[in-house]
Amino acid sequence: MPLGGAGRRAGEAGGRYSLLSRAIFIGGITLTATLFAAGGWQRRWIADDGLIVLRTVRNLLAGNGPVFNAGERVEANTSTAWTYIVWFFSWLTQGRLEYVVLAIALVLSVLAIVFAMLGAARLWGGTGSALLLPAGALVYIAVPPARDYVTSGLETSLVICWLGVLWWWLIRWSQTENPRLPGYFGLVFCAGLAPLIRPEMTLVGALALIMLFCAPVPRTRLGPIFFRVAIVAVAGLVPIAYQVWRMGYYGLPYPNTAVAKDAGGAKWEQGFVYLWNFIGPYWLLVPLVLLAVGGTVAVRYGRPETPTGKHSEPDTAPRNRIQRASAALHSPAAVVLLMVGSGLLLAVYQIRVGGDFMHGRVLLPQLFCLLLPVAVLPLRIPEGFLGGSAHGSRRLDWAFVVVLGVFLGTAGWALFAANTTAITSGTKISSTGIVDERVYYVLNTGHDHPIRAEDYLDYPRMRAMVRDIADTPNGGLLLNSPSFMFWYIAPPPEPIPAGGAGHTVFFLNLGMTSMNVPLDVRVIDQMGLAYPLAAHTERLVDGRIGHDKNLYPDWVVVDAGMVDQKPWLPWFMDDKWVTQARTALSCPQTQDLLASSRAPLTLDRFRHNIQQALEFASYRIDRVPKYEIERCDLVDPTQPAPR
Repeated sequence: MPLGGAGRRAGEAGGRYSLLSRAIFIGGITLTATLFAAGGWQRRWIADDGLIVLRTVRNLLAGNGPVFNAGERVEANTSTAWTYIVWFFSWLTQGRLEYVVLAIALVLSVLAIVFAMLGAARLWGGTGSALLLPAGALVYIAVPPARDYVTSGLETSLVICWLGVLWWWLIRWSQTENPRLPGYFGLVFCAGLAPLIRPEMTLVGALALIMLFCAPVPRTRLGPIFFRVAIVAVAGLVPIAYQVWRMGYYGLPYPNTAVAKDAGGAKWEQGFVYLWNFIGPYWLLVPLVLLAVGGTVAVRYGRPETPTGKHSEPDTAPRNRIQRASAALHSPAAVVLLMVGSGLLLAVYQIRVGGDFMHGRVLLPQLFCLLLPVAVLPLRIPEGFLGGSAHGSRRLDWAFVVVLGVFLGTAGWALFAANTTAITSGTKISSTGIVDERVYYVLNTGHDHPIRAEDYLDYPRMRAMVRDIADTPNGGLLLNSPSFMFWYIAPPPEPIPAGGAGHTVFFLNLGMTSMNVPLDVRVIDQMGLAYPLAAHTERLVDGRIGHDKNLYPDWVVVDAGMVDQKPWLPWFMDDKWVTQARTALSCPQTQDLLASSRAPLTLDRFRHNIQQALEFASYRIDRVPKYEIERCDLVDPTQPAPR
C-alpha cells in the first residue's frame, strides 16, 4: 500500500535521522579517542614505577624467570597480566622495552574509551533511536591524571581497557536472550582474569561471575547444571592455576607489593585527603552530578514508547521469587548497577588504605566505572523535528532540553578541567605526600618526556651510581648518603672472588636504578617493593603514603655480606646496630621467610611455600634491631651477660 505524502516525509526524515545519528556516534568515538590519544602522547613518559615492570621483563627475556633480581623470587609488579603482556610483545617485536610498553599502553588506553562508548551505545538502544553524544567519555579524558597515565608504563591502561571490554560484553550479553556459547564463555573467561589484571579488580570480576552464575544460562541440551559447572571451570582455570604457582614460587598469596604497602591496612584520614586532592581541583562532582541527572532523565523519559504511551517491557512471567531475581540479573539495569556499584566499592577501598602518593592514579579505574553507563548520552529529537507529526510529547521535549543542557554543561566543564593544574609544588613534596608524578620527574630529570632509562640518568645521584659501580670492580654495597648527595660503598670481605663479589644498590627509586645497571647488579629498596626483608617490617604510622616502610641500612650490610666494621663501615652507621642486626637476622622465622624466596626451588620448597604462604604474608619484623632481638627472644650480643 503506497504511503501518503505525510508518511513518505516522515519515512524520509526518519532515514535521514538514522544516518545522522550513526554519523554523530561514529564521529564522537573518533573525536574522543583521537583527543585521548593526542593528550596522552603530549604527556608521554615512563614512570619510575613503570621501569620497575621492565626490570622484571628483562629478567624474563634473559631466562632468569619473573623476578626483579636474579636468584631472589620476588613478585615486584602488582599486575601479573601487565608483566606478561609487555614481555610477550617485547619478545615478539624485539624492540626497545620502553617503546614497546609505551605503544601497548597507548593502544589499550584508546581501546578502553572505544569499548566504553560502544557499551553505552548498546545500553541506550544503538544509533537508530537517538543522537548518541560523548558525555562521560569526555569527562574521563578531560581529567589531567587520566592523560598522564595513558602511557607511564604502569598497568592503568590495561585496567581501564579490561573494564571497558567487560562492560561492553556484559551489556551485549544482557540484551541477548540466548547468547552463543563461544561469546558466553569468552565473557566468563574475561571476568575470571580480574585478579591477574590487578588484585582489587577481583571485586569486579567476582560480582560479574556471580551475576552470570545466578542468571538464566543459555538454553541447550546440556542443561543449567553443566553451564554453572563450566562457568566455575572456565573462570577459575587460569587465575587458580597461577595462584597455586605464585604461592609455590614466591611463597606469598599475592604480589610482594601488597605486603610492602600493607594493602589490608587502614588510613582513612589520608584516604579522604587523597580523594579531595583528586576531585577538588577539577570540581569533578559537577560533571558527575550533571551526568547522573542526564542519565536519569534519559532512562525515565527518553525510552521509545508504545502507542498507548507506556514503556514496553519484555513479556516474561517467572513462576517464583527466585526465578524473578535470576531473570532480573539478565538485564542492562543489573549490569549498570554492577559497574557503578563496583566503582563505589573500589573507591571506598582506596580511601580505606589511604590512596596513593601519585595524584589521581588509583582512583582512575573507579571514575571510569562510574562513567561507563553515561559514556555516551542519548539525545532524542522531538517528533516534530523529523518532518512528521508536529505533536510531540511534552515530556520528550522536556527530556530533550535537559539532556542537551547536561551535554553542553559537561563539555564546558571538560574545557575547564583539561586546562587545570591541580598540583603546583613541582619537585617539592607537600605535607600530604601526594605529587604530580609526571611533572615531578620531568622537572627532576630535565626531560620533557622521560621515557628511556638513560633519561633518568639526569635524576640526582644516578650518574654517580653508574660511575661508582664501574670504579669498584671488587663489588660492594652502595648506600645513599644521609644528605642524599653521594654514595657510600661498603666493601665485600676478602678474599675477593674472581670477577668480583658483585654489587648491591640500596635505593628507593627502583626503576631508574635497576634499568641503568646490568642484571647481575642487585637492586633493593628500603620500603620493600623488591626486598622481602623490608617489605615485612611494620608500617610507619605517620609515614608518607606508599612509602611508609623504611628499613635501616644496618640490616642490609649484614644481609648483603659486606664488611661491617669501622673504618670500612660508612661513618653514619653505628657498628653496635650492625652487630644487633646480625643477631636479629638469625631469627628462625625470619630465616624461614627469606628461604621462601632465596632457597633453590625444589619440589619440597615449592610445597613448603604453598603451605606457609599465608603465614609468610602476615609475618612482620621490627626494623629496630634491638627490638627485633627481643621479639624473637634472642640474646643481645651488645649487652653484658646476666650474672
